Amino acid sequence: MAKRDATSTSKEIVATSAGRADSPVAKAILEFVSRIPDSDVSPASKGTAEEEARRLASAAANKAAVTAGSLALPPGPLGWLTVLPELVAIWRIQGQLVSDIAAAYGKTARLGREQMLWCLFRHTAAQAFRDVAIRVGDRLVFRTAATGVLQRLAGRIGVSISKRAVGKGISRWLPIVGALGVGAYAYYDTGQVARTAIELFSGEVHVEEDGHASSEADA
Repeated sequence: MAKRDATSTSKEIVATSAGRADSPVAKAILEFVSRIPDSDVSPASKGTAEEEARRLASAAANKAAVTAGSLALPPGPLGWLTVLPELVAIWRIQGQLVSDIAAAYGKTARLGREQMLWCLFRHTAAQAFRDVAIRVGDRLVFRTAATGVLQRLAGRIGVSISKRAVGKGISRWLPIVGALGVGAYAYYDTGQVARTAIELFSGEVHVEEDGHASSEADA
């Protein structure tokens, strides 16, 4: 009975209207990417940039695991109240990681909302990006998205995130064990974000504006 109640409550708090841009998760996503975090990381040489990026990734993954696990410790109803705050807290860590990796590769100027969303959520909602990122031959080209497009994108991402959050809500009913599982997933998830960011910023970042695709090489 308790398990069913946890599922119901998680859906009410996190997943209500998940497919729309006005869902709690979609709103949180849009608010988060509206401010790209600054980075204090200096550009690394071509030979050491990946090493620096992986060092940053390891530190961020450990921090995310501790943060998520700590927020998941409260059992029962107190636990599921931390689901959305946990998501936002992990996004902050991961968003800073993306910014730092871009800086390590000297690509800070090419990090916008579309690239941040891609790095954070591509591994969980790849199909959601069909209006924002397209493959042209062997190149990945980002389209500068209008507000309405970003809202739809956030809504699609929200569907995937909310489904996962329901499971996290249930795990709050398993003290300690649930917290360990949530922490382990945050570690893995942050590693996936780092992998996407390294793949993106280790090459040229192509952006299409007014029908013209540009890259930092053009600039």
